Amino acid sequence: MAVSDAVVASPAAVGKWSVEGEAMCPHRLVLEHVTSRWGVLVLIQLLDRPHRFSELRRAIGRVSEKMLTQTLQTLERDGLVHRDAKPVIPPRVDYSLTDLGREAAEQVRALADWTARRMDAVLEAREMYDAARG
Repeated sequence: MAVSDAVVASPAAVGKWSVEGEAMCPHRLVLEHVTSRWGVLVLIQLLDRPHRFSELRRAIGRVSEKMLTQTLQTLERDGLVHRDAKPVIPPRVDYSLTDLGREAAEQVRALADWTARRMDAVLEAREMYDAARG
């Protein structure tokens, strides 16, 4: 189970939320949220512009509604994503990055760009590793 899945109500702090292990290492938890499979893709996608839920889901691909909802809620809780629900019919909800989220997304995109640039070297290393393991 991912740390982000372990959100539970704290009996000691009525009305507050705590995350198992968050008090011990809060930066590790945020790092997990930002670098999670769907967190990375959400942050990078929102760098260009705000998205509605359905467009974000289509743009990311292969993510369930439940996982995308959980990812967006987690990133919103961390202050990285802003949820703007407009009181219209039909309901319209837009997701965008906060300033903090933009900063994180730019860092994640730099890592994704590096991965794309260095993929040949990674594939070569994998082949060498596999050949050595026989």
